[in-house]
Amino acid sequence: MPELPEVETVRDGLARHVLGRTVTAVRVRRDYSVRRHDAGPTDFAARLTGRRLDAAVRRGKFLWLLLDEGPGRGDDALLAHLGMSGQLLVRGAAPADGGATPGGPVVATGPEGWVEHPHLRVRLELDDGSALDFVDQRTFGHLSVPDLVATDDGAPGGLGSSRAVVPAPVAHIARDLLDPALDRDAVVDALRARRTELKRALLDQTLVSGIGNIYADEALWRARLHGARPTAVLRRADAVRVLAAAAEVMAEALVQGGTSFDALYVNVNGASGYFDRSLAVYGQEGRPCPRCGTPVRRDAFANRSSFTCPRCQPRPRPPRPRQ
Repeated sequence: MPELPEVETVRDGLARHVLGRTVTAVRVRRDYSVRRHDAGPTDFAARLTGRRLDAAVRRGKFLWLLLDEGPGRGDDALLAHLGMSGQLLVRGAAPADGGATPGGPVVATGPEGWVEHPHLRVRLELDDGSALDFVDQRTFGHLSVPDLVATDDGAPGGLGSSRAVVPAPVAHIARDLLDPALDRDAVVDALRARRTELKRALLDQTLVSGIGNIYADEALWRARLHGARPTAVLRRADAVRVLAAAAEVMAEALVQGGTSFDALYVNVNGASGYFDRSLAVYGQEGRPCPRCGTPVRRDAFANRSSFTCPRCQPRPRPPRPRQ
């Protein structure tokens, strides 16, 4: 599933390629992809048609495009969650000969003269002849047009806009570690107040957003901490260190365009990130730890996997039973 660096790479691409454009038509090819828009696909299209895309904003793994305001128009946004395989691809103006356009794998020519991705779910046609495609092979992602609500702290809703608003479905999502408005000390306090394991706390999007399985494992390795360590007895210095490590690894991944293991994650131009070449432990079972040479271990974790170095990240001892 795309994590913060992958979603931020997409947000940055949208900011550079579609802002200022007006939506001229919306074509929903699969109703399930707009299932979170309660009023249905017809209303989804109506809420977007004729609207200008004013800002591309991200908080954690969520991103949204702010829509222009005006008489008779709501204060709303196009909200996207990429799920496991969702992609937002910017297509150039459709060529007269129907040939392929930049932006990723394409196989068939659609009725409008575009060359279409086989998993195209929603298309927004724009006033300059380009289009924004929502492509989703596994269909866990979704689009919607929710109303905006004020942030609870009065700070900007996310990276990409100074407006102190977020889409209503995102209001419960915490700020992420790359957000300038984040109170890092408050996150440390909240982390240590949890009664859970450290990795589970890092994955809790209501505590701090944007961290998924990949970057949690990488951050824990950098901080020399095991994900099974109880947060209730976590030293403050350890909490500070693991959050700093998570911010560091995500910032490094962002520079390299994120982590891509297959064609399911690409940026808006269809290019893959290459941070997977820099991963220390995630997906590296049996390979030597880059720090000490001990073979990396894989353990089952919540229907997924955790990767650790048994030497650098010793598993915490279980508490002794009371006598």
